[in-house]
Amino acid sequence: MNIWKTNVVKKSVGMITVLALSLSLSIPASAKQSVPHSKVFDLKAPAHELFRNKALHNGTVQQSFGFDDINGHVYVLQLMAGGIQLPGEDAPVSGATRSLNGDLTLTKLDLEGNKLGYMYLKGFGHGVQMGIETENGVPYIWSETDSVAEGKDGWGTQLARFPFQDSTILTPDSDSLEKHRLIEGADRTTVNIDSANNLLTMRYRVNGVFHFGVFSLDDVKEGRYEPVADVVQPSLGTFQGFASCGSFLYLLEGNAYGSNGSVAPTGNTYITVVNLENGEVVDRELFTGGQGLSFREPEGLGIRVPDIRHPHKAQLYVGFASNFTPNRLSNLLYIDELKPLSRVVK
Repeated sequence: MNIWKTNVVKKSVGMITVLALSLSLSIPASAKQSVPHSKVFDLKAPAHELFRNKALHNGTVQQSFGFDDINGHVYVLQLMAGGIQLPGEDAPVSGATRSLNGDLTLTKLDLEGNKLGYMYLKGFGHGVQMGIETENGVPYIWSETDSVAEGKDGWGTQLARFPFQDSTILTPDSDSLEKHRLIEGADRTTVNIDSANNLLTMRYRVNGVFHFGVFSLDDVKEGRYEPVADVVQPSLGTFQGFASCGSFLYLLEGNAYGSNGSVAPTGNTYITVVNLENGEVVDRELFTGGQGLSFREPEGLGIRVPDIRHPHKAQLYVGFASNFTPNRLSNLLYIDELKPLSRVVK
């Protein structure tokens, strides 16, 4: 069954012909337009620390994060804490209800982890992953939205783009949201922005199977939803986030100490690398950074480009939640060594 439908504009002298095209899930990633070739992060490289044990606007576990490389800021998503009463609500709302409704808190930090602002996002989802796009100096948040309850949590069903506005509350119906339904019938939609290559990667579920679709960011903003690659998620442990950079997709899995076989100080946080050109797993390594953290639950991956004049010198970040309820804290660590795919040994 075809699930992508878009319009491709074909220009000729004196006229424009619009052709409707359909793409099927059965077409392998290698048969489509290729993603940019790039080196791959060396997962065995030593980890460095950006910041440790920093407080967010709420004391819940962070879910994901993204970087504004132009202005030097970090944005972190988390589930909204219980006990908060927002304007228009009759009483304080429990944490369980917030989670079921898909209510999120977004915190803005500087690169030292100091809090600069926040937003509340009601009815958006679980905050599994997010992205940042900076246009003309203005940061735009990319996230899931239009949350639908499944189990005890709410999960997004399409994507949203909106500017950061300190101390404001958004809902899926807010005027500032630009919404995109990239794939009809998909749910569990989450997003990452590869700013170095101007690409958007969406994780989504169709017929019970998780996929990652890669799109031109400019095309998405113009309403053209034709992927340049699509790969199926490989078998993983507890999924905790993703990020793409060039021709590679990075997947995070793992648990807090004491859960599902995660034992201090090593833990069970793994990063898996998938080649977006053919869907093959090319590397998988245990990530041992941040071993001294308490709790230490992996939460989110992100790509930072410290110097936008050199986009090939990117850094791969791993997020961890630390400390204890109700005062969970945020931690970001990274690796910054890249190598050719030919030097990667499975």
